Amino acid sequence: MKRLLMTIALTVIATTTYAETAMEYRQSIQSRWSEIKYSTTEDQQEKAYEELAGYASTAVSRYPQSAELLIWKGIVLSTYAGAKGGLGALSLVNDAKDSLELALELNPRALGGSAYTSLGALYYQVPGWPLSFGDDAMAEELLTKALEINPSSIDGNFFYGDFLLNQEQYGLAKKVLQHALEAPARPDREVADQGRRAEIQALLRKL
Repeated sequence: MKRLLMTIALTVIATTTYAETAMEYRQSIQSRWSEIKYSTTEDQQEKAYEELAGYASTAVSRYPQSAELLIWKGIVLSTYAGAKGGLGALSLVNDAKDSLELALELNPRALGGSAYTSLGALYYQVPGWPLSFGDDAMAEELLTKALEINPSSIDGNFFYGDFLLNQEQYGLAKKVLQHALEAPARPDREVADQGRRAEIQALLRKL
């Protein structure tokens, strides 16, 4: 009986640790990502993203069923690809796509539909065939799905507004981007919110 109670106790502790540790991984990744993207000089970003991508991969290997960690791995890889640039970035965007698609299989509503947002952004930002998988129609489908899940998302509205701007749908782009500025502040995401709002303002100035 004593051994049985010890086993049950260890199981409960392990389960609790799993949840807390997975969350800690996610918080660390998103905090570091915001720091790199908005507070690190461009010449230092590629190396910083490379290191963060390794950390995100470790997190996913430890918790492969965490849709949230898979989303963040995809985000890190896609921004790492943007910092790296050139043909060498194509393998990174393919890996990001795989990670985001797996997250959608596990939980399409995780992080307010962020997998749809990030995957949609990839579809309009990367080249089309034969170089890569870029597809504007697929991008719009994914981005609008994200907004169906979370209509007030600052990221979802930012990327959809940017997509519409690229499509020369200026009136709708302006409306979507202005809506993005109305998004509520996110807990513990002050750096990311401030940086994203600056990006939105920059797009609105183009209009």
